[in-house]
Amino acid sequence: MHAAPGSTPAEAQEPFQWTVNLRSQLAELGHNVAGQAHDVADRTSDLVTTAMGLLGVPYRRGGTSAETGFDCSGFVRSIYEQTRGLLLPRQASEQAASTEKIDKKDLQPGDLVFFNTMRRAFSHVGIYVGDGKFIHAPRTGAKVRVEDMQESYWQRRFNGARRVAGASPAEGAQAAQYALQPLAADTTAGPAAR
Repeated sequence: MHAAPGSTPAEAQEPFQWTVNLRSQLAELGHNVAGQAHDVADRTSDLVTTAMGLLGVPYRRGGTSAETGFDCSGFVRSIYEQTRGLLLPRQASEQAASTEKIDKKDLQPGDLVFFNTMRRAFSHVGIYVGDGKFIHAPRTGAKVRVEDMQESYWQRRFNGARRVAGASPAEGAQAAQYALQPLAADTTAGPAAR
């Protein structure tokens, strides 16, 4: 069997068409991943911007709002509720237990940083804002502020870093592993964490 002059046998066209289809699918996948990365960057920027907008709000044990003041975990919970629609657990230790452990070197803005400030692990939490700094509600008599994690006080007390599920496209598949409550499931706030 011979093909007409100027035409290509069907068998020869198949690999070419398969390659064109594959390239098209890869381009679409790349576009989707780039779009997701842009969405994550926007959400992270919103999260950090919202947190920075609360600089100066007074600390209040058990506090969960800008109007009445925040404790550390109430601050983190409020920021994630406002910007991501996620209701994190109420206590710092519970927030650590319900999020993904990451290496300190992998910290990205919006990740959570935990410290031992009360002679127990994960007794304090803040939000990483980049450049080795985090924002938090520190203690009674103080206000929401940014601190440098390289200061000796924070270096000695650092317990670990965590990422909230769904914070990046790669973690989207892992979201079901973590015990985050949907916003509508808020019942009451538990005991205050420092």
